[in-house]
Amino acid sequence: MKVEAEKRFALLLAAKDSDYVRKVYGGYFNVFVEAFGEEGETWDLFRVVDGEFPDAAELAGYDGFVVSGSPHDAYGDDLWILRLCFLLQTLDAMKKKVLGVCFGHQVLCRALGGRVGKSPSGWDIGVRKLCMVEELPPCKYLDGLREIPPCPLIIECHQDEVLELPAGAEVIAFSEKTTVEMFRVEDHILGSQGHPEYTKDILYNLIDRLVSNNSIESGFAEDARASVAAAAEPDRKFWEKVCRDFLKGRQGLTSIRE
Repeated sequence: MKVEAEKRFALLLAAKDSDYVRKVYGGYFNVFVEAFGEEGETWDLFRVVDGEFPDAAELAGYDGFVVSGSPHDAYGDDLWILRLCFLLQTLDAMKKKVLGVCFGHQVLCRALGGRVGKSPSGWDIGVRKLCMVEELPPCKYLDGLREIPPCPLIIECHQDEVLELPAGAEVIAFSEKTTVEMFRVEDHILGSQGHPEYTKDILYNLIDRLVSNNSIESGFAEDARASVAAAAEPDRKFWEKVCRDFLKGRQGLTSIRE
């Protein structure tokens, strides 16, 4: 009887743990593993924001990688961001599964030759409705969802966005405010501008921190909190399934258009 090898994944953490997330969840690593991990898998943490990167010789041993969000600009030239771009180019050449979230979505785009920058419409903070493109590209991780929300909700918190896709990339989803909410390259690259791993309480705390460091004004923050409170819960189970099926190379049971 053939025993399937244990799957191994890596989180490339591009942000420092906040006091709140550390206290409530034990750190962002636990937030991501809770959202995307499954029993019998190994997940490793590399704090790329602090210069921790996997060795080149280790890359082949991983089934997939996740790049987190970050308060840093994906178009910045900090040494760790440039190293991350080179790593992502390497993983793309190896056809390794890479999921990018928020900053991760943007830095993936940059690394593969696209363009990112400040959103013309400014900050987007809240729970947003996403629209899947009418003619979805063939993606088996999208073809297998049992229950498809007509306009799935996701948490957003960003002021930068993808302005121009890299060659060979295709848009999967968009919103009223953001043209490229999700993109993919073949079956091994997936970017999500929204946060499938976030809960509302994490977003509330993030809004507080953005006010305290003068990134947003208090009046804007109050409006954002009220908007989040009034909004329905994000479709986390839906997004978690999309991301897990992408990372694990799975196809589910029914078509996304049914």
